[in-house]
Amino acid sequence: MRLRNVKNAKEKLESCNLFIANPVDYKEKWSSVFQNDHEIHLEIGMGKGDFLIAMAKAYPNINFIGMEKYESVLVRAIEKISLENIPNLRFMCFDAKNLQDVFYKEISKIYLNFSDPWPKTRHAKRRLTHANFLAIYDNLFQNEKVIVQKTDNIDLFAFSLEQLSLYGYIFKRVSLDLSSLAIPNFKTEYEQKFENLGYKINYVEAYKKI
Repeated sequence: MRLRNVKNAKEKLESCNLFIANPVDYKEKWSSVFQNDHEIHLEIGMGKGDFLIAMAKAYPNINFIGMEKYESVLVRAIEKISLENIPNLRFMCFDAKNLQDVFYKEISKIYLNFSDPWPKTRHAKRRLTHANFLAIYDNLFQNEKVIVQKTDNIDLFAFSLEQLSLYGYIFKRVSLDLSSLAIPNFKTEYEQKFENLGYKINYVEAYKKI
């Protein structure tokens, strides 16, 4: 998918009070950002924000942070809430491979929704469920490690299940058709698009004890 540049994206982000321009400054101090000690959930690769915005509204006693690598993508989420105040929601523009510079034992759950599958074998290490990333996530989690993944890509899903299992994660829920599970589900913009095209959504909740 071609990334469209958004004019003045940086300025638009910095004008939003929910955007954290320098997330590295808050390592081990994220409770001060939200001014409470509620658990923090992180979505890596949040896209246009439909999922995270809905989650933050539905669960006001959980703090949510959405992370996107590209400003031009993240600004679309900012635009959706320009007239809203959602105190338990924050955004940041950052690269997942450097997350250890932002958090240390502060995250309760990580969401990986429709991540780039990086289908070529030589690019496997770029997948967000590769063991290299799982090692990075280790130091982010506060207590029990919890990763929730949704994807339409069956090859990425199979790869993820293998990597998670080898890394010591246990699966609480696994499904090749998320719509068949009787659980709350807030959809991303991609998820809605894929379902309309008849695609099945793969889903896993993975846990690892410290």
